[in-house]
Amino acid sequence: MTALTLTAHTSLADIPAAEWDAVACPEAASGRPIDPFTTHRFLAALDRSGSTGAGSGWQPRPLTVTQGGRLIAAAPLYAKGHSQGEYIFDHSWADAWQRAGGRYYPKLQIAVPFTPATGRRLLTAPGFEDTGSAALIDGAVQIAAQNRLSSLHITFCTAAEAQAGEDMGLLHRITQQFHWENRGYACFADFLADLSSRKRKTIRKERETAAAFGGTIRCLTGDQIEPQHWDAFWQFYQDTGSRKWGTPYLTRRAFHEFHATMRDDILLVLAERDGRPVAGALNFIGRDTLFGRYWGCVEDHPCLHFELCYYRAIDWAITHGLHRVEAGAQGEHKLARGYLPTPVHSLHWIADAGFREAVAQYLRAERRAVDEEIEVLTAYGPFRRVHTED
Repeated sequence: MTALTLTAHTSLADIPAAEWDAVACPEAASGRPIDPFTTHRFLAALDRSGSTGAGSGWQPRPLTVTQGGRLIAAAPLYAKGHSQGEYIFDHSWADAWQRAGGRYYPKLQIAVPFTPATGRRLLTAPGFEDTGSAALIDGAVQIAAQNRLSSLHITFCTAAEAQAGEDMGLLHRITQQFHWENRGYACFADFLADLSSRKRKTIRKERETAAAFGGTIRCLTGDQIEPQHWDAFWQFYQDTGSRKWGTPYLTRRAFHEFHATMRDDILLVLAERDGRPVAGALNFIGRDTLFGRYWGCVEDHPCLHFELCYYRAIDWAITHGLHRVEAGAQGEHKLARGYLPTPVHSLHWIADAGFREAVAQYLRAERRAVDEEIEVLTAYGPFRRVHTED
């Protein structure tokens, strides 16, 4: 068998886009990628815009595995100087390790920056799934160990990747998000009919309230999105980012890059009043899933957030035959709007044996709590009970 060669690059620009995408999204040869977030165009947009790279705390170190000169596997690897923009957070681990006199940062992270969306993180060419995944995990661990780094983290990976990593000795963490599933609905009214009468009335009332904001709502994608729409959305994003994170993660140029290379992957929902956008929600389009990412506004109107982020996303997904809407991190308020708790997976390698065992104990307790919470929240979901007339 031809030997494998592992390389940690200093820039994604070192890797031809066609070669990267051949392992990141081989399915895109016959349509959309499963998700756009590991495509070369998305990751490169973050790099070119300065959202990742020098000064961001996300230093790209894309990892590739070649065999006989052919790229058979890759991973979006970053050297991290903090734990921001990850959404499966390890702040408490960092605090504990640093209080004990250790140095937690820098660490390594296989992830899509600022993107709490589940997807493949160990990117392999068809036929090299097992070989490529194992080489990427083993190689990333070796890089962390050789550089005396505290840890390696693989976040928002698939359940299959989590199992493969756990089999190789990594710690498997389970957290949760709220996702909407299309149960074969032909229209939004079919979705409402699947809910309890009280929840149906609530959603109808919220949509009526949102519609009374005094303007129009448009769903734009592809060439329907124009540069001035990004000027408006940048204002929305800055407002939300400054309130949630202190400093927005993306630069203004990131939206310019998205417009140039990704507008066919984007659904922009805009609320306009008196001829100007006053609120908006940014979604990315996958093969079977609509991924809600950012929301913001310059005017506050009751229920407009629910309409743009949740109900329009559901409506668009039904109309376009998508199976799922992932509305981002956190938010138990999504439960009443048809988004049910769903397990989310990550993998973690900790260099120090004692600290690794402490984290393992924490994860076992956390998993029990998450399992219980998912069970309880699902039972409180808005859907009609079978054989129950409401």
